Amino acid sequence: MPPGGYFGQALVVDVSDGSTSVVPLPDDVLRQYLGGAGLGVWLLSELGEAGVDPLDPAAPLAFVFSPLVGTPLTTSAKFAVVAKSPLTGLLTDALASSHFAIAGKFTGYDAIVLTGRSESPSTVFIDESGVQVVDASAQWGMSAGDAEESIRASYGRNWRAASIGPAGEALVRYATISHDGRHAGRGGLGAVMGSKNVKALAVKGRKRVSLHDKDRVLAAAKDLRGRSFGPATEKYRELGTLANLLAFNAISTLPTRNFQAATFDGAPMLSAEDLASKRSVAKTSCASCTIGCEHIYATKGGGKVRVEYENMFALGPMCGVSDPDLVLAASSRCDELGLDTISAGGTIAWAMECVDRGLLDVPWLRFGDGNALLRALDEISARTGVGVLLSEGTRRAAAIVGQGSLAFAAQVKGLEMPGYEPRTMQAMALGLAVNARGADHNRSGAYEADLKGGLDRAHGTDEHVRAAIETEDRAAIMDSLILCKFLRGVFAEPFGEWAALLAGVTGWDVDGAELRETARRIVHAKRAYNLREGWTPADDWLPDRFLDTSLELASGRTATLPAERLRSMIARYYAERGLDAEGRPTVVSIATGTEPTP
Repeated sequence: MPPGGYFGQALVVDVSDGSTSVVPLPDDVLRQYLGGAGLGVWLLSELGEAGVDPLDPAAPLAFVFSPLVGTPLTTSAKFAVVAKSPLTGLLTDALASSHFAIAGKFTGYDAIVLTGRSESPSTVFIDESGVQVVDASAQWGMSAGDAEESIRASYGRNWRAASIGPAGEALVRYATISHDGRHAGRGGLGAVMGSKNVKALAVKGRKRVSLHDKDRVLAAAKDLRGRSFGPATEKYRELGTLANLLAFNAISTLPTRNFQAATFDGAPMLSAEDLASKRSVAKTSCASCTIGCEHIYATKGGGKVRVEYENMFALGPMCGVSDPDLVLAASSRCDELGLDTISAGGTIAWAMECVDRGLLDVPWLRFGDGNALLRALDEISARTGVGVLLSEGTRRAAAIVGQGSLAFAAQVKGLEMPGYEPRTMQAMALGLAVNARGADHNRSGAYEADLKGGLDRAHGTDEHVRAAIETEDRAAIMDSLILCKFLRGVFAEPFGEWAALLAGVTGWDVDGAELRETARRIVHAKRAYNLREGWTPADDWLPDRFLDTSLELASGRTATLPAERLRSMIARYYAERGLDAEGRPTVVSIATGTEPTP
């Protein structure tokens, strides 16, 4: 019998012919990698051929659940989508919350992996009776939301679907996978799904996993539910993540006009405070969540869109656009087309600067022009006009344009940067540089250290390094259990409390110390996978703009991030992480997590 919370198996579906196989998940692998992002890197390492092109039919696309899915624990209805990224050529894992997670887990598997390529557009249906690959020509070309609704209307409301939009069909390298209005957004997972000619994965199930100690889990769920209404989550409940926009603008860390500035005069018009009073439609929650962080705003013309800080930053200040109607319209357009808002905004902002510098002959694509932003999104999704270039992402586009444009392409490892200015948030600067997924704020929440006030956020030190490692370890566990990171502030002693939750579900005698080792193992496993796929030490770095150009702050201070300082922080990170001087992991077997012998 597998541990509580698990089925002990993964389903692999070859969409070329609908054939299936089952991969046993031994107890030791489950304990060492948990689920979600951790188990996903193990599966990718086991099932994916080294060096495979991310858009090759043989490249696996894994939907990975966790031991907490289906329990009464708040925010536990989450899953990870894991693949080799067509944007970076390295590992990507994107997390999402929805009823899809519950329905997928209840099919009786801890993960579902798609391989192969269907001859025609298809939807993969999985329930207790088996697997069917069904023609999806009628849904091809639809938005992900419309495709999901079409599937449920045609086949039954009990089906839950994860779908791609037109951008995924066109293999845009930062296309998303969507479900219940939520998105597995970063790294181009929608393009991987589109390369398999799969419009959607639909799941329906009634199988339940056992809980080792049901009463203990119910008591923990009641306690966690109560704490989820406390001050640690108040910001998310009241204004959502968009509350960061004015706060970041005030401390000169709001990326503006492709990171040419760190404050934006138009920020008040895009703020949560302003939008909530004029355009708020509703507040809602993800499946199995008591926080309720989702804030829905009205768009011009009667539409609605879910708003977060990252989509407003990327499509607003990053592109110099302050008109809320146009920024909200652009966010809604990304949802319809299936585009990652961070990569879309970052790529368009880079192109706008190229136009300003005379490196691109696209005179209509200018900073501050919201209509140009909308046109660019449409051309990217259709791969027409300048969209042919921009659908490749900034790193590949800069390699084509040349003329020094890579220096101001705001990306790490090919992944466009989120809304944190690294020169004024230097713990985050390190986190962005060394993260396995690339420029990412969810796998390395080092901005927490910058914002707490105990460190000089404009001058990185060894303390910043230790803080970055701690937040990366915490993320590795939360992304593998899986729990929402908006809960992180409610845990006084996170690793011990997470271990207690896991023990009640599984029956393992796990403690906080073991989970810290698990976090280290998962971080090393991600690096080991990337090393296998061509990562080099030069990939752990930031673009020249942040190292060569200083920022003049309103306080009169000048923020700089010299290359020598970043290099020193990275060297310290490697040493404290237990990596060698070149950043290579000491884990020699991802499958078992064993360490090399002296």
